[in-house]
Amino acid sequence: MVVTAKDVASFHGKTVHAVCSTFTLARDAEWTTRQFVLEMTAEDEEGIGTFISINHKGPAFVGEEIVFTGRVETLQGNELICSFEARVGSRLVADGKTGQKIFKKEKLAERFARVKHQA
Repeated sequence: MVVTAKDVASFHGKTVHAVCSTFTLARDAEWTTRQFVLEMTAEDEEGIGTFISINHKGPAFVGEEIVFTGRVETLQGNELICSFEARVGSRLVADGKTGQKIFKKEKLAERFARVKHQA
C-alpha cells in the first residue's frame, strides 16, 4: 500500500504525526493474513478475526510504499495464526501476529444473532 494523507495518525480531525498510523498498519496487516483464510475456506465457511498484535517499529511517510508479507505460523483445527511484516524497502516498519478462526457461515450468523438479541 502507498501511504496517503488519510493513513496518517490522527484523532478527531487533528493530525498527531504525518506518518502512517498504527491503526492503518493493523488494518492492512489483517487484510494481508486474511488472504490465507480466503484460500482455505469453502463456499459455506467464513473466517473471523480473533486477535492482532502489532509492534510499530518505525515511520512510513506519505508517498512511501509499504509491502506487507504474511506467513502461516500454525493451523490447528479451525484456528489460523499468522505472522506478518511491513517494510518500506529494507526498513522494518511493523511486525506482529494475527489470529483467525474459520466457521460455517450458518453457525456464525446464528451466533451473531444470539449475541445481538442479548444486548
